[in-house]
Amino acid sequence: MRSLLDPRKKKKKSAGLDVALGLVPHHPRQQQNKEQPRMSSCVSCFWVLLSACLLAVCTFSFLSPSWIVSSGGSGPGGPEPVSFGLLWHCSDSPGHMPSCYTWGGLGRFNDIPSSSWQTSAVLCCGGCALLVMSCFLAIVTLFLPSGLCERRLCTLAGYMQTAAVFMMGSGILVFPFGLNSTTVKKYCENSSIYYAGDCQIGWGFMLAIVGVMLSVFLPFFAKYAPKEHTSPTPIPTIL
Repeated sequence: MRSLLDPRKKKKKSAGLDVALGLVPHHPRQQQNKEQPRMSSCVSCFWVLLSACLLAVCTFSFLSPSWIVSSGGSGPGGPEPVSFGLLWHCSDSPGHMPSCYTWGGLGRFNDIPSSSWQTSAVLCCGGCALLVMSCFLAIVTLFLPSGLCERRLCTLAGYMQTAAVFMMGSGILVFPFGLNSTTVKKYCENSSIYYAGDCQIGWGFMLAIVGVMLSVFLPFFAKYAPKEHTSPTPIPTIL
């Protein structure tokens, strides 16, 4: 009779019933260990790797002097072969080593031959700067546990990458307007807006277009980069 009326056994039976119904977890310490955040994920690692690669591609293409390439004149007295970029121009005189110079020297931004190229240089350099900062934030998120801080950094980096894509894309669209300048017409006859005349589109310009097109996917991966908690559905057990 005492065993049936013992309140301790009643508490044990009620606790076991709660565990069986799934109202109370059976192993709270084990469940806490399972709910600890993962330190890395495949999406976040791929996002960081893609951000670093596209940063290198875009920076290299925007610093390249081979956006517009001229093969030179047909005769000996014709214009020499040159190539133009946003910040550099190179000349390849016959019998001489190729020489590259910045437009008007360092610190003389106004000497860029076209206002369209000046605008394109500002937009592309600003986009590269945003890619640098977003890549740094992406690397930082790899070492953070999942939580509010990590999600905010991923969101901020995604916004930066979105702005960088718009800025670099606008810079690429504005650049062909400078083909109508006097300096370009000197080497590329009959050139006009969005028409290179006797010149050709160089590999630097094409590489910049490819880099910007691939950068469109960066904000998408930034959305799914935050790590998630591993919180499996508790399975009721009867013990």
